Amino acid sequence: MNNEEYWDELELEQEEESWEELQRGEKTALIAALIPPRESEEDTQASLNELERLADTAGIAILGRYTQRRAHPERSTYFGKGFLEDLGIKISQAQADILIVNDELTPVQGRNIEDTFQIKVIDRTEVILDIFHNHARSKEAKLQVKLAELQYQLPRLRRIWAHYDQERGSMRAGGGAASRGTGEKQIEIDKRLIRQKIRKINRAIDQISAQKETQRKQRENSKKICIVGYTNAGKSTLFNRLTDAGVLVEDRLFATLDSTSRQLKLSTGAPAVLSDTVGFISNLPHHLVASFRATLMEAVDADLLLHIVDISDERHEYYVNEVNDVLGSIGAMDIPQIIVLNKTDLVDSSLTKILSKYYEDAVAISAVKNKGIEELLQKIEEVLMENRLYHLHLPYTQNALISRLHEIGKITQEDYKEDGIYLSVILGISDRYLIQEYIVPK
Repeated sequence: MNNEEYWDELELEQEEESWEELQRGEKTALIAALIPPRESEEDTQASLNELERLADTAGIAILGRYTQRRAHPERSTYFGKGFLEDLGIKISQAQADILIVNDELTPVQGRNIEDTFQIKVIDRTEVILDIFHNHARSKEAKLQVKLAELQYQLPRLRRIWAHYDQERGSMRAGGGAASRGTGEKQIEIDKRLIRQKIRKINRAIDQISAQKETQRKQRENSKKICIVGYTNAGKSTLFNRLTDAGVLVEDRLFATLDSTSRQLKLSTGAPAVLSDTVGFISNLPHHLVASFRATLMEAVDADLLLHIVDISDERHEYYVNEVNDVLGSIGAMDIPQIIVLNKTDLVDSSLTKILSKYYEDAVAISAVKNKGIEELLQKIEEVLMENRLYHLHLPYTQNALISRLHEIGKITQEDYKEDGIYLSVILGISDRYLIQEYIVPK
């Protein structure tokens, strides 16, 4: 079976299967969070704002939000008993379909909340998986999302089949296999099937990674630049601005999941490839990061990262740290970075200047308004090619060299005088040897 047939078969399997947690059709919800001792109420509310945006992207309307200050989550139910009893009443009064918890619940916690307090509950990870499930377009993205879904489902099968047993009135008394509920026996079958699917999808993703590695080797002479950043920071808008790629841009979280690469034209003519990546988010489930390893390899393999930051968001510093945490987890923190302060059109110019000094060597832009793009390209060339401005005095006999400099550099000034040709040229450090003897000290 060739690769195309293999992926078609996997895609068909995905279409036939349903992501059980995502097919229940909840449209309204309450959201709730724990506030640890050292976390401020403001930080919690900002995190809940983000969860509300995630829910909106998933098509769920939020009817209210609630918090409980607690040193540690309750092992069996996450929240305290009294808080959950009160939430159950509020859900009934609001006629909400479900409770969304701003954390990843353990299988036991989710099951106990539903069984003991009669509250339908999902966690933050499920909302993110729902969004990824609905936004995956390419075969690669669909495989990666399916892998994350299966890894999330595997330890939670008991919770799924507990509902089935309750509906069928299964008897669980006794210790033998014959006396166990339908779900108890089905769990073992499902676990085996899910593990088989996980292995199959991992093999397919490995094939994708191998193909990408081959493609990277084919463009070894090209410099590789990768755009990274928190979700909704403006990565796709910048990517389109730099490459005219026409990538989908929406004011929603995780509007695009697929990594896209295009040629980037530099003034020196040096070959460069620019790649966009999936947006990062705080508390991104580790199995989701692992599932998207083929996509995130674009960042790991880059010569330069453009770390785009939405400076109109007051939590921008927190988001920078969150992105750097993910980059660290995939081994990409040692790659050179340019901090790109985006959405300057939404903030006061004085604040932009302050933040530009705070973020060392940052470039302030507005991708939407096409402001600061030339400065960004110049910075990219300085960092990537180690470009420098050189002032030269050449004899007229060096016409061939002048022609060459027009091809590989950017001529900013060119004067023909009696004693020779005076040039100012931006050139990469690797080509400095060509002009070494003609450099005029300044």
